Amino acid sequence: MSTERNSDNLHAMRHSLAHIMANAIQHLWPDAKFGVGPVVDNGFYYDVDLSKVAVSEEDFATIEKEMQKIIDADEPFELIEMKIDEAVDWAKKSNQPYKAELLNDLKRSGTTLAKDIGSEELGVGLDKDGKSKVTEVSFYRNGDFTDLCRGPHAESTGKVGVFKLMRVSGAYWRGKETNPQMQRIYGLAFEDKKSLDEHLKLIDEAKDRDHRKIGRQLDLYAISELVGAGLPLFTPRGTVLREELNRFAQDLREKEGYQKVWTPHIAKQQLYEISGHWDKFGDEWLTIVSKETSDHLVMKPMNCPHHQQIYASQPRSYRELPIKYMETTTIYRDEKAGELLGLARVRAVTQDDSHVFCTPDQIHEVLSSLVKIVGDFYKVLDLPLKVRLSFRDDSDSYLGDRSLWDKAQKIITEVVKDNNLEYYTAPGEAAFYGPKIDFMAQDALGRELQVATPQLDFVQPERFGLKYTDSDGSQKTPVMIHFALLGSIERFLAVYIEHTAGKFPVWLAPEQLRLITVNDEKQTVEFAAKLKEQAIKLGVRVGIDNANESVGKKIRSAEVMKIPYVVVIGEKEIQGNALAPRVRKDLEVQKEPSPKTPEELLKAIASESSNRAVKTSL
Repeated sequence: MSTERNSDNLHAMRHSLAHIMANAIQHLWPDAKFGVGPVVDNGFYYDVDLSKVAVSEEDFATIEKEMQKIIDADEPFELIEMKIDEAVDWAKKSNQPYKAELLNDLKRSGTTLAKDIGSEELGVGLDKDGKSKVTEVSFYRNGDFTDLCRGPHAESTGKVGVFKLMRVSGAYWRGKETNPQMQRIYGLAFEDKKSLDEHLKLIDEAKDRDHRKIGRQLDLYAISELVGAGLPLFTPRGTVLREELNRFAQDLREKEGYQKVWTPHIAKQQLYEISGHWDKFGDEWLTIVSKETSDHLVMKPMNCPHHQQIYASQPRSYRELPIKYMETTTIYRDEKAGELLGLARVRAVTQDDSHVFCTPDQIHEVLSSLVKIVGDFYKVLDLPLKVRLSFRDDSDSYLGDRSLWDKAQKIITEVVKDNNLEYYTAPGEAAFYGPKIDFMAQDALGRELQVATPQLDFVQPERFGLKYTDSDGSQKTPVMIHFALLGSIERFLAVYIEHTAGKFPVWLAPEQLRLITVNDEKQTVEFAAKLKEQAIKLGVRVGIDNANESVGKKIRSAEVMKIPYVVVIGEKEIQGNALAPRVRKDLEVQKEPSPKTPEELLKAIASESSNRAVKTSL
């Protein structure tokens, strides 16, 4: 069924608080110049230029106090409309150069600036082509503060819920590094204090779950200045996570007939010009100039054009379709240095990518099989899912005939309905070549994050001239379906590490079993070594702690590393040939697992691993 998100009231509150914060800042620093101040998840921000004044968190109490005065005054928000020339004059007289720049851009070109910056911040509407109506713009006034804005707003400053300023960061004006740097001040906003307090608790928990912190603690990956920012190096432990997740993702697809392919990590720029990617994203990529030829090469930024060339390498018949390719490979993006963040935003992105070439009649069946794969995968990972249908909006930012888009969007809506999936639509979130079924996972902190994504594409096969011979002998263009189950392995790991707080299920745990010796006597050491040898033969990932430390300290060390099973080995265990494992608390289904022979214990762990069990069977 379709669900509508009714948060208009909270959105208006947050947008009003952005204005109230700007109003307070202007009271405290009268020469303040303002950029834009949109609503974001859980709150708002405003970009401000205070010349030589650097706002810090120490200033927040002063700003909040001034904001509260404005709220207590309960000033009404008044809508004012101005002709565009009058608005430009206002910006100049008010010494607001950033507002003047935006207004002049609108006046000159009627561009899609309103969509790029956020139409609610510019006081303009959008016509059916996504272009701004620049004959007049709107402002909102409360008390002594007036701001260019389309709204919406609360009825008055006294009806904006509760708020708290959280952080300040640098932000280039309009996101361009050549532009002045402004200060971006963020705030949280909720309808009541209870909701705000609950969110603040989640923020504290999020700090403890930060994948960068846990990544260091569990020795999962490293960042080297010599290698470069955004280029993570995975340790043996971290590589286990990557490979086990990818193996599971590939196993599910292989059962549905997907075949592995391999493509190189560079390609000619021309490939992406034909696909349409170069014009849209070329400035974000890493390029190479050949010393031997005139070729202009690109570090592979995506896989779909490569897979299309495999399809195009020989004639195809309708009898072969659907053709299903999959490839786990690294692609490269020249991300801005300031936006790199642990594994969540990197320059080397590993995708578990796949592409299907099929007839129009096969679309529903293919998409339904992908929906099942997604369900099977994320059920094992204990990540509940919702579905977002990412459709195009009315702008001209998309390739392909509108009728094909309408057809594609109708098909994927039918697929999610036929599979009884709860969904909502998001206009403007489509890829430039087709609509998507975005699966949104909710993590342990209640955050909604995009994970798996099937995408329907009528555009690229046409641009590359892909064909198949139909049953009547005519040449037809196949439909292409893009699909990633993990998406980016790096980004998924950032999500999953924080979701689990590093407490991975046995099948994913880098070290599944740790053997702790009571002493360093020959009999004890040899018993542990033999047990490790048996474990390795069964595919169990095992470590031994022979350190000259107390047993208690060794156990605490294993707990810090969040190892599922810990076995202490001493004379009692050796003589009795029985091991009593300590089980990580989140895995327990009974409080005290009964002692087992070494063979029984190792086989049980190996079985849990191969079956990808979520809880212990001991």
